[in-house]
Amino acid sequence: MAVSIKEVARRAGVSLGTVSNVLNRPDQVSEATRERVRRAIAETGYVRNDSARQLREGSSRTLAMVVLDMANPFFTDVAHGAEQEAARHDAMLVMCNSGDDPRREERHLEQIAQQRMRGVLITPADGDGEQALRTLSAQGVPAVLVDRHSDRPDRCSVSVDDVLGGRLAAEHLLAAGHTRIGFVGGPAAVPQVRERRRGAAETIAAAAARLYDIPTPALTFEAGRDAAATLLDDPDRPTALFCANDLLALGVLQTLTLRGLAVPGDMAVIGYDDIDFAAAAAVPLSSIRQPREELGRTAARLLLEEAAGDGTHRHQHVVFMPELIARRSTTA
Repeated sequence: MAVSIKEVARRAGVSLGTVSNVLNRPDQVSEATRERVRRAIAETGYVRNDSARQLREGSSRTLAMVVLDMANPFFTDVAHGAEQEAARHDAMLVMCNSGDDPRREERHLEQIAQQRMRGVLITPADGDGEQALRTLSAQGVPAVLVDRHSDRPDRCSVSVDDVLGGRLAAEHLLAAGHTRIGFVGGPAAVPQVRERRRGAAETIAAAAARLYDIPTPALTFEAGRDAAATLLDDPDRPTALFCANDLLALGVLQTLTLRGLAVPGDMAVIGYDDIDFAAAAAVPLSSIRQPREELGRTAARLLLEEAAGDGTHRHQHVVFMPELIARRSTTA
């Protein structure tokens, strides 16, 4: 059973108000009294209930982060950067997984609003996130879009130029001599997938090369593995693949290896995100690097600035530039 503040007061021989002052306004209490209360706290094992206090005051030191897929290392890296920034400001980060399901995301946001959390970092399941963010706005909870670009003047966003990323991937494969390039993409409803394909398609068309579309139902290792298995049964298959993320690319690599194809000799493969597993693959994977932890740190910083409510915050739309990382999967 939890020790109450009344027991601390009784043990120290002081009033409840004095214990409260020691915990919240120690400068208003003499050093001797402070020491007596601290000793009573240690002897009773009392732990203060910060969550109740924060609810009473209408403030919280907890941030929430709602992501599409916690199994994707991209999001865990972004969350790591956000957690580092939150810790610098004595705040805590709580992760929520929407599973790319708008209804599940809505339930998370309702609970976040009920808990009066300080703010939300979110990669929306419905593209631009307007439906999801309406719930938060109605409750006065600030939010920052992560890995989504927004032009709205009343909201911050942190993203990467995915059109440029698609262009970099296509230029790399074209420079290696490939003229038949496949795009292994997840659901077209995902904005990043559309933008990465657009950058690649424009570049490939300008080079008078051919683009093959290889759609997948998800941005997962299993989806990449299955896509490659289907592709290998096509005699008119491409000689290089640009995958919409590294998980797809790693799944493709596994199937190619198991089927005895040489990478990049028989087929070159490039992914997107440059997660840690990319460099550690049996055939080190070329990838388009995103500054994952910096995305998280920047988003958390903007959210904390907005949540401070001191009138100095200005909404920003930060766009990072991607970087080509060439490894053995595309360069012999």
